[in-house]
Amino acid sequence: MGLLDNVTQQEYYQGSDFGNYQFTSLDDIINQFIIAYVGEDKVISKIKRTDVAFHAQRALQELSFDTFKSIKAQEIVVPSTLQMILPHDYVNYTKISWSDAAGIKHRLYPTLCNTSNPFSILQDSDGNYDFPVGVQLAINPDFEEALGSPWFSSPIHNDPHSSGLDSIGIVDGALAFEHYAYWHWSGEMSRAYATWQAIDVTGINLLEISATGTSAPALGTAENGVLYFGISSVPGDIAVDATTQTGTYAVQTTNNIQSNNVNPPDLGYVEWIDGTSSSKQLIDTDAVDVSAYDTVYIIIKSYLNFTGLATPNTSTTQSANTTSSTNSIDDIVVTSGSLEAVDAPGFPLAQKNNTGHSETWKNYKSGTPSENQSQYDDDTYWPMNGSRYGLDPQHAQANGSFFIDQRLGKIHFSSNISGKTLVLDYISDSLGTDGEMQVHKFAEEAMYKHILCGIMSARANVGRNQLLYYKKDKFAAIRTAKLRLSNIKLEELTQILRGKSKHIKH
Repeated sequence: MGLLDNVTQQEYYQGSDFGNYQFTSLDDIINQFIIAYVGEDKVISKIKRTDVAFHAQRALQELSFDTFKSIKAQEIVVPSTLQMILPHDYVNYTKISWSDAAGIKHRLYPTLCNTSNPFSILQDSDGNYDFPVGVQLAINPDFEEALGSPWFSSPIHNDPHSSGLDSIGIVDGALAFEHYAYWHWSGEMSRAYATWQAIDVTGINLLEISATGTSAPALGTAENGVLYFGISSVPGDIAVDATTQTGTYAVQTTNNIQSNNVNPPDLGYVEWIDGTSSSKQLIDTDAVDVSAYDTVYIIIKSYLNFTGLATPNTSTTQSANTTSSTNSIDDIVVTSGSLEAVDAPGFPLAQKNNTGHSETWKNYKSGTPSENQSQYDDDTYWPMNGSRYGLDPQHAQANGSFFIDQRLGKIHFSSNISGKTLVLDYISDSLGTDGEMQVHKFAEEAMYKHILCGIMSARANVGRNQLLYYKKDKFAAIRTAKLRLSNIKLEELTQILRGKSKHIKH
């Protein structure tokens, strides 16, 4: 039976799985290997399928690195920060370039040997390593900038049973949570929201916190607002379950599941629940102990309580309380009570929360590359009058440069790349998703030989000469796969040679 007997041409051309016939799934590779190599009077008499699957995945990884074609790519517009986050399934890059208005790629060249982004160590005036106390760890703690990463918030979730649209945002330089009454089957309540950011506390034992908060005064059926600020081991709730309606509610009854946003932060917190404004703190002996954690969350939680229970309402009738209540917070301070290592995340200020602002990187991104200069008869390109003695070809280009900071997982670019469309071509290990776990048919035999060699290498009582045979067989199959996948076309090769003024008979 043919491989295409169950798929009509109409189904193919009207579908979306184009060109997939050239690939074989990893699951089929495993099944076909077991059929061909496992059984009585075969190379392998008995083996578990899980063992075959392990060696198949290892073979797919190894062949992905240097045999299979790299088809993964990402495109971004380089921001003013001159940084790009490495893809989630990144293993290595094959090419980094920017594309012009015609869609033509211009290759960037690595400059890691000439610059980098080292961890900047804090020193005192005498040059000694400093171990400070009271290093601010929060990013945008005064809410002077827009509420964005690394701050995250619960989504606003309203429907016709709410008398207004809730909001989370910065108002007059403070973070404000605006709540409206919400009618649920059990009565009147409000949504419970949270805003948080993760911080790395490796090497830190204690955190001291303080903030200025405002609890909304009682209004109508709404009681004083509830506002928590503290340190949590988990982030806030963000999901909403359509069936159970869990994840965003602060409820008044015990027969509803409450959102975690209603609960105070578990490691330590201050609260505002009396309808007034004040500054509160946890310091000294009240400092928050984070010695057992590598990552914790600065978290703010907000919701409203209501007096009693109103009559359950399942219609679209709005609450009688149509005026919103607002809790707000400002001047957040989260400082390290103690530091034990020079590379602790809060150490130094320029590196707070691992943002990576070393002096070397700041100077590199702020400098004007020689590529940006309008003429080429200067001291950079013409060190001697009319000559280019000693010129390094990798720098004789005007495309720009980059280096990869493996510690922070980011690509850093020279300043002339800002605003350009950047294309990153990279390789992964082909094990990220089920859809990736497939093998080109040109390399199918190489997969079988790779799996067989891996299995025999892991078995006892396999002779040295026999194992050597399997290894040679594997290398030969991989070499054949590379030649096939190189996709060399005779007509294209002869055309290139004609361009080199080589006489080609045809």
